[in-house]
Amino acid sequence: MPGFTHWLQHDTAGLLTLSAVGIALLLLLIIKYKVEPFISLLIVGLLVALAAGLPVEKIVGSAQKSSSSLLEGGFGGILGHIAAIIGLGTLLGAILEASGGAQVLTRSLLRAFGERRAPLAMGLSGLIFGIPVFFDIGIFVLAPLVYVAAKQGGRSIVLYSMPLLAGLSVMHAFMPPHPGPVAVAGLLGVSLGWIIIMGLACALPAWFVGGVLFSSWIGKRIDLPVPAEMLAAAEKAKEQGEDRPEPSLGLVSTIIGIPLVLILLGTFGSIALPKGSAVVGVTTFLGTPAVALTIAVLLAFWLLGFRRGLSRKDIAELSAASLRPVAMILLVVGAGGFFGAVLSATGVGKALADTLSSAGLPVIALAYVISCGLRIAQGSATVAIVTTGGIVAPLVVDHGYSQPQLALIAVSIAAGSIIASHVNDGGFWIVSRYFGIPVKETLKSWTALETILSLVGFGMAALLSVVV
Repeated sequence: MPGFTHWLQHDTAGLLTLSAVGIALLLLLIIKYKVEPFISLLIVGLLVALAAGLPVEKIVGSAQKSSSSLLEGGFGGILGHIAAIIGLGTLLGAILEASGGAQVLTRSLLRAFGERRAPLAMGLSGLIFGIPVFFDIGIFVLAPLVYVAAKQGGRSIVLYSMPLLAGLSVMHAFMPPHPGPVAVAGLLGVSLGWIIIMGLACALPAWFVGGVLFSSWIGKRIDLPVPAEMLAAAEKAKEQGEDRPEPSLGLVSTIIGIPLVLILLGTFGSIALPKGSAVVGVTTFLGTPAVALTIAVLLAFWLLGFRRGLSRKDIAELSAASLRPVAMILLVVGAGGFFGAVLSATGVGKALADTLSSAGLPVIALAYVISCGLRIAQGSATVAIVTTGGIVAPLVVDHGYSQPQLALIAVSIAAGSIIASHVNDGGFWIVSRYFGIPVKETLKSWTALETILSLVGFGMAALLSVVV
């Protein structure tokens, strides 16, 4: 056994083999045995660490000293960076959804663009509302408006739903405060300001190609009516909400934009303004993601909640309900951080770096390929992102990558995490069931759309990596 661990620790092929076996075991646990990704990542991380011969004290610590262990350091390092951001982002999305902000935004766009360009309006609605709101919540809230628009336009529901889905998907994949981009930013050590800049630079072209061009093409080739029961449910929901006052479009847009503007001010302020000045201190403080999101959440609670008749109890119940699903996301991300810390400690990162150098394969390409493979194999975008981030993180340490370059690597990982959504992805079934699209047609439309968004997003990241 000592000879085996010595071989693993000092042989590149052995380290790469250990990494490959670990990932294969991870996929086996998740796909075949249906073990929760959080538990699977934890188990595989521990087994890889033991197989590599790492000291037990380094893996889990000891009774006298545990703070420096891989287990606590891996979990705590990433969760300390992302937990507050994801929690605050979730609260912001919840109050915007509960206040009717999504409906206000979408109806305003529908009126502005008219019936003929209603699919484009739905796409823009998904793009904007997708910034603070999780993908599946965005579908639940905006689907009734898709039903009504498709019925009034007399055209296929595919033509109206795909642009909306494209907008929600690219924002969820590429933009903070969503879990994927926030988690990979923490793993790679890149500021969220640069994630926002590069995420938008890659997401918007992907949305245009997939959400506008492809959606228009496929929507004319798959002719599906709005299911009668869905349309009836949409009309009932509309009647129930008529007595509830809605916020103004300007207010909704302002609250969505505040955290993004503050984070970007913090990023650019530290670059453009004199170091050590009072203004830099202010912009840095306000542009800290947790601070920027706290400001936005407090404004949303006051302007969209208390001033519109919600009580403290209502706000508390809304907050508690919205935060419940976040727990498993955080556990998965934390376990992914531990798995990545183990891979780094075993020397897999250096082995990969040496192999890449000899093969001439850029890190950004490797990151995308690994993320794509994990996504297609097990379906979860979050698992694909945190696992890939853990593998790639050691490759970027001490290699002189700038913040924009790191952000583009993060975007490439995010792009890979959404490719080829199919039957092992919960999002596939949400799309199919909510819009009444049969499985075959869902593969032709939604799966193809996700693949286009992924490829264009990565293509933009790779192109930008050449010039930054």
